[in-house]
Amino acid sequence: MTRKDGLLALLVVIAWGLNFVVIKVGLHNMPPLMLAGLRFLLVAFPAVFFVARPKVPLRLLLGYGLTISFGQFAFLFCAIKFGMPAGLASLVLQAQAFFTIILGALVFGERLHQRQVTGIALAVFGVLVLIYASLNGQHVALLGFMLTLLGALSWACGNIFNKQIMQREDRPAVMSLVVWSALIPILPFMLASMLLDGAAVMMESLRTIDMTTVLSLIYLALVATIMGYGIWGSLLGRYETWRVAPLSLLVPVFGLGSAALFLGETLTATQLLGAVLIMAGLYINVFGLRSWWAKTVNG
Repeated sequence: MTRKDGLLALLVVIAWGLNFVVIKVGLHNMPPLMLAGLRFLLVAFPAVFFVARPKVPLRLLLGYGLTISFGQFAFLFCAIKFGMPAGLASLVLQAQAFFTIILGALVFGERLHQRQVTGIALAVFGVLVLIYASLNGQHVALLGFMLTLLGALSWACGNIFNKQIMQREDRPAVMSLVVWSALIPILPFMLASMLLDGAAVMMESLRTIDMTTVLSLIYLALVATIMGYGIWGSLLGRYETWRVAPLSLLVPVFGLGSAALFLGETLTATQLLGAVLIMAGLYINVFGLRSWWAKTVNG
């Protein structure tokens, strides 16, 4: 990977890490499902007029949009609104990697390797540690924590639909899929917000919208989604997957760091232990146990 592309990859990872802080800030004056709906509205328009529609069956496009877009962010935005720390959310959401592996084995009959089983077991133990911390009142709302895990599961389901789409001979360009699938969750988000929050609350949040919320929406739609997925998809198209994909492990690093810097979030010793276990599980899943052991022994 060239230095320029390496810096672009790092830029995307930083943008995705900051994404969780921006969500937290954007939720200060707008219902979570409405904020998510407006995010995808900005992703879809006006880009949908300039990007060709992906030539994939409607059922796959609907499945992708309702899982990776609606499901993931409905749960994530509500989780953060209900007290899930932004930094911790950036880490727990990475459980999607393990859910994806399990679903891949069930749907496609993919074989689980030893490193994946080890990584999943270690990460599950880390999740249990975080649940223990939640039950003992260590500043993590259990509802928010469980909603974040559901967001990770939705992301994993979206990955399965994405795999089915990308296995087609006429597989679409990344931006085509991102932009057109963004049309799908807009109406579900708005209807869900109307049912849960009420039309009066939604109208009031629009009437009193401030620059902080506007900038948050612009960041979530243009920077984290269109720019982020555009660059990431381009890098995946030009380099081997193993060169690019592991860099996403840095997302929770920047997520936790930015949450500590801008929101003053901290982790207790128990929460830190759970976070380390999950990160170790992610690392072993990508690089293997032997690589992790060699680095540990050699210092």
